[in-house]
Order: sequence, then structure tokens, then C-alpha cells
Amino acid sequence: MTSKPRFGLNAVDAVPLHEKVYQEIVKALMSGQFAPGQKLTSRKLAAELGTSDMPVRSALSRLQSLRALSALPNGSMEVPPMTADAFRQLMETRAVLEGAATEAATGLINGNNLRTVRRNCNALTEAARAGDIELYLRLNYEFKFSIYRHCGNDCMIFLIETLWMQVGPFLRSYASTFAGDLSGILEIDYHEEALAALEAKDAARARDAIIRDIREGAAYLLKYAHFHDTPAA
Repeated sequence: MTSKPRFGLNAVDAVPLHEKVYQEIVKALMSGQFAPGQKLTSRKLAAELGTSDMPVRSALSRLQSLRALSALPNGSMEVPPMTADAFRQLMETRAVLEGAATEAATGLINGNNLRTVRRNCNALTEAARAGDIELYLRLNYEFKFSIYRHCGNDCMIFLIETLWMQVGPFLRSYASTFAGDLSGILEIDYHEEALAALEAKDAARARDAIIRDIREGAAYLLKYAHFHDTPAA
């Protein structure tokens, strides 16, 4: 049998530009790279992404429909301010969905993927100890989604991502509530417990660790963070 000739060509990336732009902005929202109340313009985002305005406008419009962004009268977009009631509802819904996703993923994560979870877990701990809120939020996102993406349920992943787009920016509030010593967040962070349960293939314990991580983090911010509908302390 004659084999097909090979010409040393690389595979062409078939993902459309507008989808790449959308995913970059989504990731920035979920990992807390934008702050509540921050104004976003297609021109500035396009300049940072190295693209034209068109795919950025398309992405911003999609995000507005998902309630991740709000339109302003001047045509720009805003990361919506967070109220205490909205935060409470978002975090409780997160606990339900992410607990279920973790439980489903526990029996499906293989050795290579579990090593990725372990690496993200260790890096997350180090980011907290270093007091780097930008890195901590990004790694918190990477750690949790390195679990959830193995739950085998694309609809659940979509719903979780939608919640994260709304709540991710407000998680930056951890930086101010810990007064510069972000290592204190480890007292209400259960990512190491979740990893241990995943390694033991204990689905119920892994689920409970993620739920506890979300609920205790929510309770802390509800007590100490400033919300749009409450006066500053």
C-alpha cells in the first residue's frame, strides 16, 4: 500500500477569530481580570487583543445577553456592580452545580489529567502565600475547571461558566478584605482537600470539599466585602 505524501505542513487552526476573541474575554471575566464597575470598550480590547473592533463587538454583545456585561449609554460596556443578594444567589447556585460536576468528574479523571489538577492545586497554594491576587484568581479558575471539564456534561459546564462570568470579577474583593496578606485565604480554601478526595476516588468527599470551598468563601465576602447596595465601612 502506498502511503500518502507528507509535505511538512502544520494543521490550520479552524477556530474562527470571533470565537477566539470571545473565549479570551470570557476567560478574563471568569478569572477576575476585570473588576466590577470597570468600563470596557471594543477599541481598547481590540488593541490589546491585536484584532479589529468587529469580533470584539460581537463578543461583547454575546456577553451582554448572558448578563456578564451591561451596556452603557455611550456604547461601551460595563462589568456590572455586584449586590449582596445577587452574589448570594450566584454562589449558592455555583455550589449546587460545581459540587455535582466534581462528583461526576471524580471517577472520570485519568492519571494525566489528575496530574494537571495536582499541579494547579500546588500553584494555587503558592499564589496565596505570595499574596498575588491576579495569579491566585487565575489559578483558582484553572484548578476548578481542570476538574469540571471532566464531568462529561457540556450543559453543566456551560451553566457553570455563565455563573463564573458574573461572579468572577467580584472575587477580586478578597485582596482588600485580607489587608494585603492573602495567605489568610487558605483558611477558607479547600482545594487541597478536594485534590486529596479526587486522588482517593472519593466522589462524595470531593463534592463536599468544593461545596465547602464555595460556601465558606461566599460567607466571608458577604461579611467583609463591600457590595454595590451597602454603604462602605
